[in-house]
Amino acid sequence: MEESVSGFKRRGTWPEIVEHGERITHALREAGGGGEAFEEWDEWRPKSHERLGEDVNEKTAEQASVGEGEGEKAGKNPDEDLRTAGEKLSESYERVEEGDNEGAVEQWQDSINYVARAADSAGRKALRAVEDTVYRKVMTQLAPYYFDNELVSANIQKTARGGDEDQFVFEVNINDDDLKAAVSDRLASYEDSVDRWHVDTEKQTEIAEVVEGVEPPENGGESKSTTN
Repeated sequence: MEESVSGFKRRGTWPEIVEHGERITHALREAGGGGEAFEEWDEWRPKSHERLGEDVNEKTAEQASVGEGEGEKAGKNPDEDLRTAGEKLSESYERVEEGDNEGAVEQWQDSINYVARAADSAGRKALRAVEDTVYRKVMTQLAPYYFDNELVSANIQKTARGGDEDQFVFEVNINDDDLKAAVSDRLASYEDSVDRWHVDTEKQTEIAEVVEGVEPPENGGESKSTTN
C-alpha cells in the first residue's frame, strides 16, 4: 500500500484491491467513522464477487446521479405540483376578489413555488436519464470509477493485464484529516499484526435452505472480515 496526501493507494489484482477496501472500511469503523456516509461507502466499495465493468459500474452511476429535488423527496411528480400550482393560483384570485391582498400574494407565491418545484423535478428526471446513459457508455471508458461523499473519496481503474490476472489501482482518501490519521494508524497496525486477511465472500444460502430446511441469516449470509 502507498500512502500520500491524496490517500491510501493499492495496486494489484482484484482480490488485492478488494482486501484494500475491506481493510480501510474496518479501520474506518474502528476509528469512529459511521452513519449514512459510512454505509454509502461500504455499499459502493468493490466486493470479491463483483465485477468492475458491471457491478461497480452500476453502483458508480447510481452514486454519481443527480440527487432528488424537494418535489421528489416529497413523493410528488411534476404533474401533481403543477395541479397544486393551479389551485393556489385560483385561490390567489379568490383572495383578491375578497379584498385580502396579503393572502392573495401569499397564494400567488405558493403557486410560483410549486411551478418551480415541478420544473426542477422534471429537469432532474430528464438529466438523470441522459446522465446514466452518458456515464455508462462514455465516462467509464475515459475516467476511473469513482465514489465521493463527505466521508470518503475513492477511485478505481483497471490498468493492464499482468500475467494471468487483470491489474487495478484503487485509491481511497478519508476527507477528515483527524479521522484519516486514525485510519492510517490502524492500517499500520494491521500490517504489523495480521498474518492473513479473510476477504468477505458472498454466501450462497438458497441451496442450504432447500436441502437442510433452514432459514438464511438476515444479513443475506455475507460474512464479516476477520483477522488472524
